[in-house]
Amino acid sequence: MTLSRLVLWRHGETDHNASGRLQGHLDTRLTETGRAQARRAAPALVRFEPAIVVTSDLRRAADTAAAFHAITGIDMRVDIRLRETHLGDWQGLSGIEVEEGWPGALTRWREDPRWRPPGGESRVEVADRAEIVVAELDAEHDGTAMLCAHGGLIVALTGRLLGLNPAEWRLLVGVGNCHWTVLERRLSDGMQWRLRQYNTGVVE
Repeated sequence: MTLSRLVLWRHGETDHNASGRLQGHLDTRLTETGRAQARRAAPALVRFEPAIVVTSDLRRAADTAAAFHAITGIDMRVDIRLRETHLGDWQGLSGIEVEEGWPGALTRWREDPRWRPPGGESRVEVADRAEIVVAELDAEHDGTAMLCAHGGLIVALTGRLLGLNPAEWRLLVGVGNCHWTVLERRLSDGMQWRLRQYNTGVVE
């Protein structure tokens, strides 16, 4: 078995997205806007014909993935390893509150994927666990797999699969709510992952 394509789909808008608060492992809910985003995006993703859909266990991702399952019936698996970066003491805070409590730390975190927020995990660690999920799917399935996950994880996993140095991950811009990234590989390319789409979404 060998995957030829990965579709990495970020969840729809949550209340914390709307209010500018950091989420991490907090189990926040989709807003009505987020649910509508998922319903609009799902038909556009059907063309990728995934053999399997794997979602983070956090509700914002699982509920987004459910919109795709509702129109396709494709098997959906839940995997805790697709959770967002654990942000430790920063979870639930706004960027302003983080800057007040830990001056300069937010910038350092954004620029250095090896750096951990207090009580949290680094984005390199996030890539480590997400890459294992991909390796397992690669051994089980041919064709396309779709992961419904979180912005930080998608950036970290994309950087890892493209073989970028972690210092270069910051060149990958953030992924919008309900936008997706597509990586493909072919035997003619030596089975190296190549970026085909990044931060693609449906026009609202």
